[in-house]
Amino acid sequence: MTEMLKIVDLHAEAGEREILKGVNLTVNEGETCVLFGPNGSGKSTLLATIMGYSTTKVTQGEILFKGQDITEMSVDERAKLGIGMMMQRPPNIFGVKLGDLIRTTSENGDAILREADKFKMQNFLDREVNVGFSGGEIKRSELLQLTAQKPEFILLDEPESGVDLENIDLIGNKVHDLLYDQKGCRGNIQRHVSSLVITHTGQILDYIGADIAYVMKEGRIRCSGRPTDLLKDIKENGYGGECGSCQIINL
Repeated sequence: MTEMLKIVDLHAEAGEREILKGVNLTVNEGETCVLFGPNGSGKSTLLATIMGYSTTKVTQGEILFKGQDITEMSVDERAKLGIGMMMQRPPNIFGVKLGDLIRTTSENGDAILREADKFKMQNFLDREVNVGFSGGEIKRSELLQLTAQKPEFILLDEPESGVDLENIDLIGNKVHDLLYDQKGCRGNIQRHVSSLVITHTGQILDYIGADIAYVMKEGRIRCSGRPTDLLKDIKENGYGGECGSCQIINL
């Protein structure tokens, strides 16, 4: 299989403290990988480092995207290569209206804005990005922005967090639409976008059909396994209990 993302011995700091302590991870083309782990294990830091945010600093290792070393690239350079991210807590962008951001993000921005009602965002297009938005509104805004960007590789940091039961179907279905080609061969739906997804609850698994899951602890990838089996073990035993569904890959 073609490697879309490859992370090799990645060490990174956040706030002058080492968070990532030798991460090795590969996501293949068209593959959806899920990342489990306790709070503070480094999951969000890993995604932020892949995206190139200034909140993290790589001290060792490399990040390869489609075979190209992107470790020192800026956020916008990575975005142009085809990487997009839904942040768990994106910043407010004062002075920038959501509709204007969508228009500048995509050549088909106006067409996408006409579909804003499907994201329940039609009343937010003239508002500053994320300013005064609820948790669910921020998630829908981020998904609308990703739809405009059309990335080849998507990083999703807890897409179901802060979303009420009324909106979880909308969020889950829109994430599904981002990952799958609705015009697949002979009418079949085919996945065409790779992704790395952080989840605590596992609710998003009802929508995306993940291929493999990893457990991250103390800044390293510790084991891998089938997503539903790993989630079941975590629910029953926690992260400190015995797990019969995973393969230890990094101690």
